[in-house]
Amino acid sequence: MKKYIGIQDISNLSETIKEAILLKMNPFEFQNLGKNKALVMLFFNSSLRTRLSTEKAASNLGMNVMVLNVNDAWNLEFEDGTIMNANSSEHIKEAAQVISQYADIIAVRAFPSLTDKEKDESEFVMNSFIKYATVPIVNMESATGHPLQALTDAITISELTEKSRPKVVLSWAPHPKALPQAVANSFVEVMQQMDVDLTITHPKGYELNPEITKNTPINYNQEEAFKNADFVYTKNWSSYSDYGKVIHHDKNWMITKEKLSDAKFMHCLPVRRNVVVEDAVLDGENSVVIQQANNRTYAAQIVLKRILEKL
Repeated sequence: MKKYIGIQDISNLSETIKEAILLKMNPFEFQNLGKNKALVMLFFNSSLRTRLSTEKAASNLGMNVMVLNVNDAWNLEFEDGTIMNANSSEHIKEAAQVISQYADIIAVRAFPSLTDKEKDESEFVMNSFIKYATVPIVNMESATGHPLQALTDAITISELTEKSRPKVVLSWAPHPKALPQAVANSFVEVMQQMDVDLTITHPKGYELNPEITKNTPINYNQEEAFKNADFVYTKNWSSYSDYGKVIHHDKNWMITKEKLSDAKFMHCLPVRRNVVVEDAVLDGENSVVIQQANNRTYAAQIVLKRILEKL
C-alpha cells in the first residue's frame, strides 16, 4: 500500500480485516517495523477518536508521532497563481515538501465547507498534499470520505456477525447542525465490497451521491427498512442535492430501542443523545459503539503497517 486515501486503496478487503483482527490480539508484534520512522498528523479540524487511535496505532508499530493542529500554524494557501497579499502566509507547495522532510508518513484530516460542492468534491486539501508531498498520505477524513472509519466498521461487523450474509442498514438520523456525507459515503463503499445485504434509509431529499450509492436499495420508510436487520449504522448527513442544507429536523427518525429490536447499533461517535439516538439504545446491550471506537486503533494500525512495509 503506497497511500490510503479511500477504500479503493485496499487491494484485498477480507484479508485486511483478518490481519487487523490478528493485530488486535497482538498489537506489539511489529513494533520494530516503525522504529526510527515518523508519522506527522495534521488536523485542520477537531478530533478525538481519530487523533488518539491513529497515534496509538503508530506507537504500537514503534513510530514516533508528531501532531500539528494546522490552525495553530501559518495559514495555508492552496490555489495556484495566487497573489498572497491577504491572510495566507505559506503555500501548500512549500509546506507539503517541508513536512515531508520531517515525516515518513503524513496523515491529514480536513472537513468540507458544505457550501461549494464542486470545490469540496475536488478534495483540494487532500489532493494538494498528495501532489506536493514526497511521502505517503493517509486520509484521516476528508471532504467526501472517511476510509479509516469505514475500515473500522467493516472490522466490527466481521467480528460480530453471526450470519454468512447479515442485513446491514445505514440510517439517517436528525441533528441540529449540517454535517458532511463523508462517513456515510465511505460506509456505503466498504459495505458494497462485503457480503452483506445493505439498505440505506433516510427521508426524501437526503439522497447521497448516486455515483457512490449506485444500485444500493434506498427505503424512505425507516421502520420498514429495519425489519430483520442485524446491524443498524446511524449517521446524520446534510443534503447532497441541495448541498449542505438541513432540509428538516424530523424527530421521528431518532433511533429508539423499539425500532432497533434485536439489531446491533453502530455509530462513529460523537453522538448526540436523545437527538440522534435515545439513551436506552446507547446504554443497552445491543450498542457496539465502544467496540467500534476501540477498533479505530487496529484499522489505522493495519493501514500504517502496510505502508511501512512498502517504504
